[in-house]
Amino acid sequence: MPRQKEKHIFLKIVLICTFIIIGFYLHITNGMFDMSLSQVFKTIFFLDDNEKFRLVIFELRLPRIIIAILVGIGLALAGCVLQGITKNDLADPGILGINAGAGAAVVIFMFLFQFQAIRTDGSEWLNVMLMPFFGLVGGTLAAAIIFAFSFKYGRLDVQRLLLTGIAINSGFGALSLYISLKMNEKDFEAAALWQAGSIYNANWTFIISMLPWIIFLGIYVFRKSHLLDYFQLEESTIISLGIKLEREKIKLLLASVGLVSACVSVSGSIGFIGLMAPHIARQLVGIRHRLVVPVSALIGAGLLVFSDFVGKTLFAPSELAVGIVVSILGIPYFLYLLVKSR
Repeated sequence: MPRQKEKHIFLKIVLICTFIIIGFYLHITNGMFDMSLSQVFKTIFFLDDNEKFRLVIFELRLPRIIIAILVGIGLALAGCVLQGITKNDLADPGILGINAGAGAAVVIFMFLFQFQAIRTDGSEWLNVMLMPFFGLVGGTLAAAIIFAFSFKYGRLDVQRLLLTGIAINSGFGALSLYISLKMNEKDFEAAALWQAGSIYNANWTFIISMLPWIIFLGIYVFRKSHLLDYFQLEESTIISLGIKLEREKIKLLLASVGLVSACVSVSGSIGFIGLMAPHIARQLVGIRHRLVVPVSALIGAGLLVFSDFVGKTLFAPSELAVGIVVSILGIPYFLYLLVKSR
C-alpha cells in the first residue's frame, strides 16, 4: 500500500476515534444534571468523594456508554460478515431476521423465567449470563432457516436471501408479540421497551455477560477477515485456491450470530448499525476487509454512542429508545442504498 494512502487511512481512523471520544464526552457530562469534565475526571479516578457524582458516573452513565460501544462493535462486525458472505451491501442482521430470531428466544426466556431484563439491577447475574445463550439458539435457528431456503442449485441466491429474511423477520416478530401478550402487565411493559432497543438500564453485569462474546468472536472475525475478500470472487475460483468455502462460511455465520445474540440479549433489537457501519467503512478505507472490519467496529461504536446520547437528551426528561433513533437514521440510508444499487 502506498505510503500516502496509508497516511490518509490513518487520518480517517484518527477522526473516527475522535468522533467516539466526542460522543463519550457529551454522553458522560450531560443528562438530568450536567457535570464538568474536571468533575468527571476526579470522580473516575477517585479524587472526589461526592457520592452523587459516583452514583451517576459508575452506576448510570459509564455502564451505558460501555454497553453502547460493545453493542455497536458487535452489530457492525456481524453486518460486515453477512455482507461479505452474501456479496450484498444491503445485508444486515436486522433485515435478514437474525435479530428477530435472537430477540424471540430472549422474550421466551423472559416469559419462562419471569425475568424483566430491562429493569434488573444486575443482581440476577445467572439469568443475565444465560440470556446470550438463549439468543444464540434463536439467532442460529433463524439463520439456518434463512440460508436453507436461500440456496438455489447449490449456490446462495441473494434475492431469495433477502426475501426469506424479511419473511423470517416478520414471523419471529409475530412470535415475540404473541409471547409478550401472554405476560403480565409489568413484564409486558418491560419486554416491549426492551424490544424497541434500549440500553438505558445498563449495568456492569450486562457488560460482563457480553464482553467475552465480543472479544473472542471479534478476534475470530478479524483473523478470518481475509476470507471475506476471497468470498467476493467466483465460487469456482475460491475452491481452486484450496479454501473450504461452505465450512468457512458456516463458521463465520455462526460467529456473526453469536455477536448478534450477545448484543440483542442486553440491548434488544437494534437495526441498521450492521448495515451502515460496514458500508461507511468501505467508503473510507476501501474494500480490503483487513481494514474494513476494525473500522466498521469503530464506526458502529461511534454511531450507537451518539444515537443513545440523542435519545437521552432530545426529549429530556423523557427518553427515546436508542433503537428508534438508529432506525430514524437507518431507514433513509437503506433507501439511499436501494436507489444507488439500481
